Amino acid sequence: MPTPVKSVLPVVLLGCGGVGRYLLRHIVSCRPLHANQGVAIRVVGVADSSSLLVAEDVHSTALDDALLTQLCAAKSAGSPLSSLLAQGHCQLFKNPEARDKVIDAATTLGRTTGLVLVDCSATYDTVALLKDAVDHGCCIVLANKKPLTGAYEDFQKLVSNFRRIRFESTVGAGLPVIASVTRIIASGDPISRIVGSLSGTLGYVMSELEDGKKFSEVVKNAKSLGYTEPDPRDDLGGMDVARKALILARLLGQQMSMENINVESLYPSELGPDAVSTKDFLESGLVQLDNSMEERVKAASLRGNVLRYVCEIESTGCQVGLKELPKDSALGRLRGSDNVVMSPFFLLFYLSSFDHPCGDIQQMLPELPPGDPGRRSWQ
Repeated sequence: MPTPVKSVLPVVLLGCGGVGRYLLRHIVSCRPLHANQGVAIRVVGVADSSSLLVAEDVHSTALDDALLTQLCAAKSAGSPLSSLLAQGHCQLFKNPEARDKVIDAATTLGRTTGLVLVDCSATYDTVALLKDAVDHGCCIVLANKKPLTGAYEDFQKLVSNFRRIRFESTVGAGLPVIASVTRIIASGDPISRIVGSLSGTLGYVMSELEDGKKFSEVVKNAKSLGYTEPDPRDDLGGMDVARKALILARLLGQQMSMENINVESLYPSELGPDAVSTKDFLESGLVQLDNSMEERVKAASLRGNVLRYVCEIESTGCQVGLKELPKDSALGRLRGSDNVVMSPFFLLFYLSSFDHPCGDIQQMLPELPPGDPGRRSWQ
């Protein structure tokens, strides 16, 4: 006998790139699990950078699984959301009208059946929409780091009701970094320092260099394996790690911004995106970095150390960059794309981030504690 549906969870997805599509496929594939738990996740809208595809009636209908599967295939092939209109039972709105339609859904559903906005984009442009959703009583789930790393006032606004926000996937992919840090703080134990290797891409690069491989070869191989962004400088510049460090620092109560973080880039400004194309960087720019990187790796090895790209968060500030570490230390033993995060007294996490492209589904969707007024709507 099927389990009665106890909870209906309407969802609007912002961003249908690689992470967004993975989440949609995960929701569809886990329908039997949801049914056994008495949960129905209704995807009522999906938005990309230019438009919004939404169910005809967000109160009673959703985008069906066949349409969601076709949507993932269409976006993977580079087709617009408008190509799906022929499937019927949905509407398409272009920006800026699309934003108004999301707010309409937030207004009508936020304080009744509930609504979750899941941000899997990679832009600051969703901040205003997310803040409006919070005002209307919606929950928000972030894989996108940028809304939490812009103005500190925006960070405060988004996390002001901590029961209605989840952003586990912004730091460490599927690792329970955010949950562990917040639980330690809630228990009354202060965290004075965090050291971590939070980039699977740079972790892979640095561990491969220990085997005597050239920096240019390792980066190109990482790109071929899908570890890097299309332009590897997005990883080599360290800004992705810096954003993760900033989120953790702000959770510890530090009112800092990106300008307060010392970030070491693994390439010089004269090889930056404004000066050199991605093609030229890969073909002729990377090899210019081989000798200097080889010297640093050898110098560390002579001292019994290895190089790791780490973030260090302390009460005095935050820095991100290459650091010499003992080979037998927790970070020094990292191989491949493994991540690790530590406090001064204990190891918090050690797991491969690439095993979890967008985090566990239970981390991606909100869970409200007992006694919360919205518990019935969200669980």
